[in-house]
Amino acid sequence: MAMTPDAARADGRRLRREQNRAAVIEALLALFRDGIYQPGTEEIAAKAGLSARSLFRYFDDVDDLHRAAADRAVQLALPLVRLGTGPAEPTADKIRSVVSSRAQLFEETGPAARALRAASTRRQMLRGLLERNRSYLRRQISEVFAPELAEVGPAVQPALHVLCSFESYELLRHAQGLSREEAEAAMRAGIGVLLGDGCAAPTVAPSGQAL
Repeated sequence: MAMTPDAARADGRRLRREQNRAAVIEALLALFRDGIYQPGTEEIAAKAGLSARSLFRYFDDVDDLHRAAADRAVQLALPLVRLGTGPAEPTADKIRSVVSSRAQLFEETGPAARALRAASTRRQMLRGLLERNRSYLRRQISEVFAPELAEVGPAVQPALHVLCSFESYELLRHAQGLSREEAEAAMRAGIGVLLGDGCAAPTVAPSGQAL
């Protein structure tokens, strides 16, 4: 059955709205990648190729825009969340796999994660989203290292979660100025000490020289 002219126009408007909404979200994420973590509406609109006045035709308010950007960032990160290992694997292999997976995730999502953490200080919705994401990542770590945690005791678990967190990785990479390779070596060493696995000792010194 052929579409009527009115239906075709409505369908075209709906498509343009969806395209423009997606353009705004991608523009905001691109600004995050550029290191602009709290852009103004003029900057977002310019990046999206739209007028600032039209920006909120597609979003209820700033909170709605940030919620949509956060949802998109989570969607993009999903393929990177999988750890690629399981509880039955040898401890040293699990440590290497977990550290490699987390480093890849944090490298890819770093700009959006920094921006959304900054915005979460003002937006309760984002605080809830961040806590749900943190809880999921902590649960993954607890499940993979369940056999080791059963041996070393529950007091180690919070420290293990911290070592595997985005915040810890950020400190290693940016506060301490380590390369990705050095940061991964430090994470492997720390996790190995916590879990009593000497095979996870670092192979790269903070200077970049082999030990």
